[in-house]
Amino acid sequence: MFNGLYSHLSPSDAEIAAQTLTEESQYHFPAFSTNDAVTLGLSIRKRFRGSSRHTTKGRGLVISIQTVAGHTLFSCSVGELGAPSSLGDASLDSWACLEGMINVVRRTGHSSYYVEKGLMALGKTPKEMGIRSDYNVNGGAFPIWLQV
Repeated sequence: MFNGLYSHLSPSDAEIAAQTLTEESQYHFPAFSTNDAVTLGLSIRKRFRGSSRHTTKGRGLVISIQTVAGHTLFSCSVGELGAPSSLGDASLDSWACLEGMINVVRRTGHSSYYVEKGLMALGKTPKEMGIRSDYNVNGGAFPIWLQV
């Protein structure tokens, strides 16, 4: 009788965090080489360039695939870099923002999206949880784990 009654409601932050954690645990690779990083990076770039976020809305994107030690395996931007009047494009600040997300992944071992949704589910701010200002708790950075 009540099936589908609330199907229009968005999932809660706790549900999104739980789903994200499940997805993180499922994505383990047997190996990950520099060639894999380039292939993955170019695939993300191609997919984004074909998306409405880029083609219709003019949004930009920065991509960086790094080792946990900080060695860059792939990096690129999509959009006009450094154009102050184009808010949707990639900017120099975009790279700093991305580094903050990568800091979250390095510190927690989880995606910055999971950490963001987990904090929201707890009703806490990054500052309340003692997260440093050079950490950017927003979705965007995802750990790549290898199978043991």
